[in-house]
Amino acid sequence: MRTSFIETLCALANEDERIWLLTGDLGYSVLEPYARAFPNRYVNVGVAEQNMAGIAAGLARCGKIVFTYSIANFPTLRCLEQIRNDVCYHEGDVKIVAVGGGFTYGAQGYTHHGVEDLAIMRALPNMTVVAPGDPVETRLATRAIAGRPGPCYLRLGKANEPVVHKLVPPFTIGKAIQLRDGRDVTLISTGGMLQETMDVAKRLAPNGIEARVLSMHTVKPVDVEAIVKAARETGAVVTVEEHRLTGGLGTAVADVLAQALTRLPRFCKFGVPDEIYHAIGSQAYMKRLAGDLFETVQALLRQRLAA
Repeated sequence: MRTSFIETLCALANEDERIWLLTGDLGYSVLEPYARAFPNRYVNVGVAEQNMAGIAAGLARCGKIVFTYSIANFPTLRCLEQIRNDVCYHEGDVKIVAVGGGFTYGAQGYTHHGVEDLAIMRALPNMTVVAPGDPVETRLATRAIAGRPGPCYLRLGKANEPVVHKLVPPFTIGKAIQLRDGRDVTLISTGGMLQETMDVAKRLAPNGIEARVLSMHTVKPVDVEAIVKAARETGAVVTVEEHRLTGGLGTAVADVLAQALTRLPRFCKFGVPDEIYHAIGSQAYMKRLAGDLFETVQALLRQRLAA
């Protein structure tokens, strides 16, 4: 994802001289193509993320479109007050990019686990929150947020994420992408869980379960129409995210269902439970601790049959 991001950003910067890139002394072996091509619009601010957010806000006030870049929690949680007060309050054209969402940096421990970011960023005023599902969506999302006025948050994985989309899909901020249709259950995925969600949908098929799959690449504003349509047509909804169960995609979808429907579908949130925050290990290991998506979906459908 990060390679797709920087390639797209270089193309955008070649088209628009207002685009700047700031980093908090990270992104080596990734950001060099941009730094070489646009040295006068690239700043390594050092290990000073709070300053980075302030500089970005100042450049935005001068008419620039500013991307900030760092790992997981550093460009978000470490400088949250500056994002809230300097960027969001002034509706600055600042695009915050975090690489390593979820457990991408699982072996570095809880300091590097990006599992609260969606909840925190979507709580901020004027903030658009985007978590693309694969490198194809990353390219489209980067272009989309560059052309969208105001603060945006772009949550990426790292590298070697599988390409899920065989064809380039239509991409609009706030509109989900349907990858698979189904009548029995809807799986709504955000971020790097898209391939796993598709795999589970395929595993369910031999059991006679037709699963609809939505890539909810935008967590704020969330696609209300797609959620309501899926709930009414399939009667069961499972949200899938590499994020805490509180405040992220699952909470956003639950809010929509509670407010828009009088007859609620069977609903379940699949994500990261609070109790595993002391664990350390590879991304695959940490995700196994969070649970089994296939079993979660089957359990929900068994509950519906028993009701």
